Parts: sequence; structure tokens; C-alpha cells
Amino acid sequence: MDWNELLEIAEHERSQQKPIRLHCCTSTGCRAANSIAVLNGLRDAVDEAKLGDRVEVVGVGCMGFCSRGPLVQIDPNDDLYEEVKPDEAASIVSTLTGGTTSAIKGDTQHPFFSRQMKVVRQHSGKLDPERIEEYIAVGGYQALHKVLYEMTPAQVVEEISRSGLRGRGGGGYPTGLKWATVAKMPGEQKYVICNGDEGDPGAFMDRSVMESDPHLVLEGMAIAGYAIGANHGYIYVRAEYPLAIERLQKAIQQAKKYGLLGSQIFDSPFDFKIDIRIGAGAFVCGEETALIQSIEGGRGNPRPRPPYPAQSGLWGCPTLINNVETYANIAAIINQGADWYASIGTEKSKGTKIFALTGKIRNNGLIEVPMGITLREIVEEMGGGVPDGDVKAVQTGGPSGGCIPASMLDTPVDYESLMAVGSMMGSGGMVVMDQTTNMVEVAQFYMEFCRGETCGKCIPCRTGTVQLYSMLTKILNGKATKADLDAMEALCYMVKDTSLCGLGMSAPNPVLSTLKYFPEEYRERLQEAIAPTPPVEPTEQHGTATAPELLAQ
Repeated sequence: MDWNELLEIAEHERSQQKPIRLHCCTSTGCRAANSIAVLNGLRDAVDEAKLGDRVEVVGVGCMGFCSRGPLVQIDPNDDLYEEVKPDEAASIVSTLTGGTTSAIKGDTQHPFFSRQMKVVRQHSGKLDPERIEEYIAVGGYQALHKVLYEMTPAQVVEEISRSGLRGRGGGGYPTGLKWATVAKMPGEQKYVICNGDEGDPGAFMDRSVMESDPHLVLEGMAIAGYAIGANHGYIYVRAEYPLAIERLQKAIQQAKKYGLLGSQIFDSPFDFKIDIRIGAGAFVCGEETALIQSIEGGRGNPRPRPPYPAQSGLWGCPTLINNVETYANIAAIINQGADWYASIGTEKSKGTKIFALTGKIRNNGLIEVPMGITLREIVEEMGGGVPDGDVKAVQTGGPSGGCIPASMLDTPVDYESLMAVGSMMGSGGMVVMDQTTNMVEVAQFYMEFCRGETCGKCIPCRTGTVQLYSMLTKILNGKATKADLDAMEALCYMVKDTSLCGLGMSAPNPVLSTLKYFPEEYRERLQEAIAPTPPVEPTEQHGTATAPELLAQ
């Protein structure tokens, strides 16, 4: 395929689209609420009303407002309907000809929508993710053509570096620096890996991107391959994401058919192919060296670093690893420029970030916001606050993050600010807790998760997480003393400082943050804080009263 053929596909696709499009979400969240039946109902209603000449029904990716699904949006008038039932489909179609519907109409001007800034999710909920032609029609693969014919690999690396993009997988390592490191490594064979092994409880950002805009990820990977000198890429996706896997497979086949993956892309000397590897759901395989071990067919155990994957990664070759959201930013940076991207966010945290907003909050779903927005703006304005009562804490970063108290809701959401308060950005999970939440139980929940997900290779993580879980259980049962509390805190730092990989290093964070900000909830469960239950005095008539007898009285 050459440039003119790409433009012809884009123009033909745009000319074939009907003036009115009914977008129905077909991502995992809405599917669970029966959106496929809604989609079919809309299509049947359009046929019955004989509107097919000017109306088309399109199954699209995630629209973000997951707690209100299934969602249906009418383009171009932007009407949004929430919690749509299959039997409401016909009445929604009737509104196009002056009819009425009982379906719940959403407010697209609500801060949940209006405060977002969509870069990665700009096409989500608007395109059919299973048709490459729709992606091409909105400028898809033009960034890949641009780098192949207008930029050298070094210029691509420089552009990504100037943009200030940092890895969206959690660590926040400068993306351009990582690319530059792999690019300068010697060797004919290099690899590009996309980490789609999203495993944080409550997180579903990467799943949504893969389901909603798979070609955006493929294009970003291909650009990365050109920049570092790689001709082969792998997407590692957990098996629990069957729809994402299905759509990625279909996208790869379509891109190969059009000559956008494979040999001599855009009639250039550049070759690049992408394969999918499916993980078995081990959380530790989100760690890059464990992920490499898994792709190679081994057990997903982390390995000591150095050497880093950039030096010796997949099969001993220099390897670039970024997560889904990182690659999904690349095409926009190439198309609109590093300066444009760097103008978004803060001085050290550029661009936007996707968060999965969940927990005790009115508006659950996916949001994409500029870096630097405060937790208060996200939780109270966009999220609508908690349904009953007040916010108690916000947990960011999944099992690797910390719990931030309500008194610190004005904290900016950027890498440095979250680290400063004992949490982290992580991949983008954000769990809101209300005043009914027991913070010791929260710490126990995350420690139970880490205990079950440790690979067992290093002793600090393997035994430390088990001991921390036991200590938290002892506290919750009212059997611990102040000495136990001190010992638990010391153990947290030992696990944090001596574990082999990021799983163990970050596992104590929920415990340490809740100890720091909610110490009274720990102290009130200690033995010395719990008053012993006074014995029931025997009576002359009945002796000692039993529970049934007391209830009868």
C-alpha cells in the first residue's frame, strides 16, 4: 500500500458512512449488561422503520460511563442514553422521526464527560474496533507513514523524548530515554513488547484500549519498531481478556491484509510483524523480566537486573517493553508534535492519563484527564462523590499503591505528588472508599492478593507477604499487641527494601500508607485497647445466664 491508496480508503470509508450513526457500546462492561441484545434491537428497529438509507447502527468501543451501561449515543446530535434495555431500542430509533422514548437520557455536559481530555481515548466509543477502514478514515496509520518517509529513527526517538511521555505502566520511566537506550544497543535482532498483562484489582484501562482501538496500539508498536531497529513485536495479554485478544487478532490480520504490518510496509524497506502471547493470569508477569520469561515459554519468574531488558531481554536480545497506554499515545505525538503533547499536564508529568474510577462513588467508569488535575476534581466533580456520606480515602496504584486520606484530596495527580504522599500512579486504578470502610481490612485485602500472586522466587516476598497477612489478621481479631504493630511496620520496610522485583518492593505500600494516615484504626484493635467482656454474675435462681436465656428476658 502507498500513501495515495491509504487516502483513497479513508475517503471511501467516509463517503460510505450514513449521516446518522447510532453507537452502541460492545465492550466487556456493557456486554455484561446485555448490550449485544440492544445492538441487535437497534438494527432491527432501523430496518423496520426503513431508515437504512440514512441511519446505521455501529457496535463501538467503550464510552467510559461503565456503571450506566449499556450506552447508546446518537451521532451527530450527541444524545446519550444510559442503562438501555433491549425493549427500549425501538423507541430510541423512533426519536429520529419525532417519536419519544422512556430510555434514560444522559447528560453529556456533566463533569464526568466535560472535564476529560481525550488523547488515547479520542476514538473510543466512536469507531467500530473491528473495522480497520474506520480507523484509517480518522487518520489511522498516517503517523506510521510519516515516520517512514519524513523522519529518521533517531528523529522519532527525539520527538518522543521531547514530548515528555513517561511509561504509563506504573513506573513512570521516560519513554524516549528507554527507546534511545534500546536503539543504541548493538545487534541485528531486537524486539518490541507491549505489556497488556493488566492485573491490578479494579483496573481495566488497558483492556478498554485494546478492545476499543486496537489499531492505535499496533501503530504505536510499529513506530517504536522503526525507531529502535526492531522487526518483530509481541503483545502479551492475559487470558481473562478474551474480547481484547479477539479484536487484536482481527486487527493484526486486517493490517497485514492492507500491507500495514509485515514486509515492506508502505513500500518501504521497513518490515514489522506482531504476534500475540496469552498469559495465564499471573500478576507477577506484569513485571517485565517475568513477562519475558513467560513469552519464552518458561515460568514467569522475575530475574535480577542488570542486565535490563534494553540490554538483554527476549532471547537475550535488546528489547523494548512499554504498556498498552504508552504505545497508544505515540501516533498522536507524531501527528500533532512533541510541543503539543508537552503543553499538556505538569512540568514533569506530561500528557493525559486514563483512570478506572471505581469503589464507593456515584459515577464509575473510565476517565482520561490531563496530568496535574487534583484528586478532589476527579472524585467529587467527575465522580460525583460517594453515594452516602463522605469520602474517607482514595487508593491509587492498585496493590502497589497507597491509601490517600480525604484530607489530602487536593493532591495533584502526577507521578511526583502521588509518590510524595506514599502512593503511586500505577497503571491507573483509582478506588474510592467511604466512611464505612475499615482501612485495616483494606490493607489485609491487598496483602492477601500479593501473598497469592508472589512467584515465590525470593524469600522477602514469598514469606514476608504471608507474615504480613497473618499479622493483619491477628490485629483484626483483636489478638495483637503494640509490639506486634511495631514488628509489622519493621517487616514492611524489610520486604520493601530486599525483594527481588516490583511486586515485593511495593506490596507493603497499602499497609504503610494506612498505618501512616489511619493509625487509630490499628490501635483500637490491639489487645490493650479492647476492654475485656465482664463475666455475667450468677443468680440464686438461675445460675449463670446463657445467651438464649438473656434474649428471652
